[in-house]
Amino acid sequence: MTAVTTPDDRPAPRWHPRGLNNGLIFGGAYRGVSRLPTWVTYPIGHVGAWLAYRLMPGGTNALVENFHGMFPDRSEHELRQLALRTYRSYARDATDFMRSLSMTPEATGRLFSRLEPQGLEEALSLGKGAISVSAHFGNWELGGVLVRRLTPYALCVVVLRETSAEVGRMRHEFRASLGIETIEVRQRLDTALKIRGLLQQNRVVAMLVDRYLDKDAVQVTFFGRPTFFLRTPALMAYFTGAPLVPSFVYREEDGRFAAECGPVIHVPRTGDRDDNVQRATQAVATLIEDHIRRRPHCWYQFYRFWPSQDQLLRDADRQRPAAGH
Repeated sequence: MTAVTTPDDRPAPRWHPRGLNNGLIFGGAYRGVSRLPTWVTYPIGHVGAWLAYRLMPGGTNALVENFHGMFPDRSEHELRQLALRTYRSYARDATDFMRSLSMTPEATGRLFSRLEPQGLEEALSLGKGAISVSAHFGNWELGGVLVRRLTPYALCVVVLRETSAEVGRMRHEFRASLGIETIEVRQRLDTALKIRGLLQQNRVVAMLVDRYLDKDAVQVTFFGRPTFFLRTPALMAYFTGAPLVPSFVYREEDGRFAAECGPVIHVPRTGDRDDNVQRATQAVATLIEDHIRRRPHCWYQFYRFWPSQDQLLRDADRQRPAAGH
């Protein structure tokens, strides 16, 4: 199964509790991180995460519900502790990303204990560009800093417009300061052509795949449940020949980060297109699931992940041919 039809006016899920994507709080956090030493900002973030856990019940309950679907054998207390740990991980990752913006390449390199860029190197050696795919897992924003500071590769990120104009403006400025190009979906009619042109220039185009957008959806199995991921990355790989490169940046036990790129996933251009796209997206989903199982506190979905897909699943069921037809 690949794309399904959904009404264009269906409201999108709210990805974050209001406080986590608020221009005032986001801007204040950046100014604080920029001016205060690390030994001050980490404790502030630790306390702020506890406040968010207590004062944003919608996000907290959504985390607990998501974790219950992933780990049904864990107790309510364990799931709530995992939710609190997720807030704290998110706060610390945001802090490290913000302070990395003013770092030298040498200082940026010291944030990492392990760098494995071989997947990007392999993909780009083919001359067709690379589609770096990841999830709302770990410190994906720091991954952009890594690519621009420690590799020679040009990078473009494809994003959905932020609900907060101020947050969107700041994120654009952050990326621009690093030489990262930003493409906002739904803002121009030639988005697909723009992405294709960048890949033809042998650039890296980065996308997050674990949130579908309206009709841009392909069904996979994720934590044993039917789930929709974004279809565009694998579809662009099919049309352009650019490989998919699953990429992850996450914190290890020593407090520093690991960066993994690969294995490279090719989308065959012969045979059934929709089947090829689904298989490639499933391969990406399986890798993401493996990373989340090992570090569930690094998966930042502060909304009810699977219930948000229920209507899309019902639409898909209605479109599936009846047995015997």
